[in-house]
Amino acid sequence: MIIKTTPDNEKVKSVLRLIKEREEFISFADSSRFSTSVVENYYEIIKELAGALILLDGLKATGENAHKDLINYLINYEEFLEEDIVFMNDLRIKRNNSSYEGKRINSVYFQNNKNKILSIILRLKEIIKRRINYP
Repeated sequence: MIIKTTPDNEKVKSVLRLIKEREEFISFADSSRFSTSVVENYYEIIKELAGALILLDGLKATGENAHKDLINYLINYEEFLEEDIVFMNDLRIKRNNSSYEGKRINSVYFQNNKNKILSIILRLKEIIKRRINYP
C-alpha cells in the first residue's frame, strides 16, 4: 500500500550516501562466485532508490506487499516502461526466493541482466538528484 507521508530531502540524501557504500562493496565482489549476494545487493539499491524517490513525492510503501507496490508505483514516472516494472518484479521475486527459500541466483542471470539493473539504478539516481539538486 502506498500512503502519504512528509517529504524528507535529508533522508533521501542519507539513502544516497548508503547506496554509494553498497555499490562500493559490490565492486569488490566476484559476481561469478557470489552472484546471489551481488543480485540481492543490487535489488536493495533499486528498492532503496525507489523508496527515496517516492518519499520526495510525500509517499511511502508499507504493508505486506510494500516492495511490490513500490516497484509498481514507478510506472508513474516517464523514465520507466512496463518492461522495466516487469523486470524489477522478477528481480524482487528472485531476491525473495533467495532470502526466504535459500535459492541461489545463477551468475548467468546476473551477466544477462547486469546492464538492465545498472540502467534502472542510473535512471532512479538521475531523477532523485535532479529533484533535490544533489551533486
